[in-house]
This record gives sequence, C-alpha cells and structure tokens, in this order.
Amino acid sequence: MNSKSSALFVALLGAFTLLPVCLAAPPAKLNVLLIAVDDLRDTLGCYGNAAVKTPNIDRLAARAVRFDRAYVQYTVCNPSRTSFLTGLRPDQTGVTDNRTHFRDRLPDIVTLPQLLKEDGRLAAAFGKIFHLGGGRDEALRAKWMDLPRSWHTARSFEATPAGRKKLAGRDLSQGKLAWCHWGAMDGGDDDQPDGQIARAVSAEIEKLGARPWVIGAGFMKPHDPFVAPKKYFDLYPDGSLALHRPPSGQTSAPPLAVGFSTLGTAFGQFTDRERHEFLRAYYACTSYLDAQVGRVLATLDRLQLWENTIVIFLGDHGYHLGEREWWNKNTLFERSCRAPFLLAAPGVKPGVARGLVEFVDLYPTVADLCGLRPSPNLAGQSLRALLRDPTSPGKPAAFTLVTRGTARGDSIRTDRWRFTRWSDGAVELYDHAADPEENRNLASTQPDLVRDLSRQLATALSASAGPKL
Repeated sequence: MNSKSSALFVALLGAFTLLPVCLAAPPAKLNVLLIAVDDLRDTLGCYGNAAVKTPNIDRLAARAVRFDRAYVQYTVCNPSRTSFLTGLRPDQTGVTDNRTHFRDRLPDIVTLPQLLKEDGRLAAAFGKIFHLGGGRDEALRAKWMDLPRSWHTARSFEATPAGRKKLAGRDLSQGKLAWCHWGAMDGGDDDQPDGQIARAVSAEIEKLGARPWVIGAGFMKPHDPFVAPKKYFDLYPDGSLALHRPPSGQTSAPPLAVGFSTLGTAFGQFTDRERHEFLRAYYACTSYLDAQVGRVLATLDRLQLWENTIVIFLGDHGYHLGEREWWNKNTLFERSCRAPFLLAAPGVKPGVARGLVEFVDLYPTVADLCGLRPSPNLAGQSLRALLRDPTSPGKPAAFTLVTRGTARGDSIRTDRWRFTRWSDGAVELYDHAADPEENRNLASTQPDLVRDLSRQLATALSASAGPKL
C-alpha cells in the first residue's frame, strides 16, 4: 500500500470509527410520575410508624431517597400546591387561600408540568394535582386544572361516589364540622375516586408506551370525608390504635396558632370514642391510598419503566391527629408543616436524607434531573446533592406561612429549633432536640435566640417579597 492509499485507509477507518457516535440516538427523555396525596402526614411505615399498613409506599421508599424533614411553604392545599408547582413561595405567588387561582395573580408563570410538557412530553393529570374547583362549570374546572397550559389532558373524579352505602361510621357534619364524617363503605376499590384514579393512571401509562410523558396522580385520601372500603377498616380493629395524649405542663398555644377558634372548640369536645373512630378512619384511608399507589407502581414494574422514570411521592402538607387537640391542618406546628416526600429516579442512590429541605425545592430538582433550565428566579434549589448522597447536609432553614384573615404567622425551622412569629406579636420557640412534639414554648427564656431567629425570618421574608415571575 503506497502512502496515498495508506492515508485514505486511515481516513476511512476514522470515519467508520466515528460513525456509531454520530448516529447514536440522543438520550431519551425521562418520564415523570408525580403522586400527590391530599392531607397525608408521616403516617407511613417507611417513616417509622409501626401501626400503619403501607407496604406499597414502603416499597417505593426502599428504592428512593426518603426526605425525613421536608417542609411545605403553606399548610393548606391550594397555596401549598401552587407553591411547589410554580417553584415560588406563597408571598411570591399571592396565593394564601383555597379560593385564589394562581393564574389570576401570575398569568404567565411556567409551572413544573408545563415545563416538562413544553420539553416534548405528553402530559396528563388525574385527580387533584393543582387545587380542584369550578363545580359543574366545565370551563372553571379546566381553569383550576390548568388546561391546556400545564397538561394535554386532565380529568377530575367525583369526591362522593354515587350509589355507595356507608356500612358503619359517624357523621358530625351538622353544625360546626360540616366536612366531618367517616366510615366503612360497601363496594370495592374502584367504587371510590382513588381507585378510579389508579385505574386511569395505569391505563394512561400503558397507552403511552415508549413515548415520554409526565403524569400527575392526585389521590384524594386521606382527605375528609374519611371513607374507604370496609376491608381497610378491618385492618385496624376497633380500639387497636393509641390516642395521642398531651403531656402535663404543655404550654398553651397562642390565640392564632390552632386555626379557627370555633373549630378548635368542636375538636375539644370530641369524646374518646370519636377520637378513636377518627384515627381509625384516617389510618384506613391511608391504607386504601397505599393500595392504589401499589397498582400504579405495579404498572411501572410490568412495563419495566423504572430505568427511565422519575417517581415523586408527596403529601401536600401534614396533619394533626389529636396533637394540641387539633384534628386538621392549617397550623405552624411541626405536624402540619412537615410532610412525606420520596423521590426515586435513575442514578439516584436510595437512602434517608435527614437534612432540611423545602417543597419549593421540587421544581428545580426535577428540572435539573431532566436537563432543563427553568427560570433563575425560582425560590428553591436543586436537591441533586442529596439524591447523590443522602447523608449530605440539607438547607440551613425551612420556612412556612399561614394566614388568618388579615393576620398571619411565619415560621422558621432550623436543624434544632422552630421559631414562629404571629402578626399579633405572639412568638413561639420549640427545641426539637428535647421536645420534638413542640409541647413547651421556650420563647420567654431564650431572648438571644429569639432575636437571632427573628432576624433570619425577617431576611427570608424580605427575599420572598422580591419580584414575581
């Protein structure tokens, strides 16, 4: 072979060597499955609750990072969901109640599902992802589900199933507790909305095949009314669950701390029998939810989708089950501010992250995992470091807000302390090293710490009052 032939051979060899690289398909887009659960606290086996039966969520936790200290930015559904789906704090979105739609305040905001949809994923929502509203008005229902901006399709499900009978239970809906009833229902899983949601989500995943997608599975339970098929109540025999009993010497809560005084009075009048029934119903609804999550996860198993799917599981805020004689959400105590948060994804190392994180971090984290660049003005930060190594440190602090009409409360949670300041001047300080249930308010005995945490809280409030997107 002469020198010219040799040079040509080398050139051709180089071309063929490079050819597979040039023709290689770009990396496939990751699917995103967002499982959002209404009113779910850490009543899960994977969070250390031995009494509850949640084998499917526990199985997801075994392949995920479980965030042990994840905090919502508001402890009511609409403001919390608006916050983590826009990546902004409630003071930035202007949404601090269940009546305000976020697009009335921020018409051009790009939501997390919208970002994924615009990147080429088929987008479908089932149940409650954004807050539901609109009643029978189809246009209003579509607005509250954010069609067509965030999803190609979205479907809500009836909260009260038709034709089903309550076999046993209690109804306290006359008077001050208009929402409050519970009981075991006849029929099977698909006779309740969450069963229908699980079936629809599984069918959608089957239908989409290899096409990239983002799917929202918005399960309703354990939100009131606390009804579920009878077999889930049977998991918790009458009287088998222990009630929370406030310790002697518990500090009284400030006037604004536990929601609305009339509701608090009604809860305070619960009998022990009613407390046991309420608790049992909440656990039964949680186990019913777990079974529906299992149906969706089984679809991922069957289609072998774990290697290209991000799975997020979270509650939209926490919930009290008798702590402070409160049986609801909407407080700035730990039980209301902290909620379950699991994330499984290709390349994510399963484990337990004990560092502080905020739900506002969800948006930048998913964008980061999908290689997308959201607005630089998002309030949170990517949790990629904790997903690579769950033992990495979390954030220095997490912040939560609630409002009471024209009044408000702001809370900062650090590694050790929770400090809350109310607009009427009341302050609370709890030491989580010695008092994880926040029974003793130490604000009057720690003036220097109160002053320091007040400054941190003021700095955070100033930052969140900055320009909106």
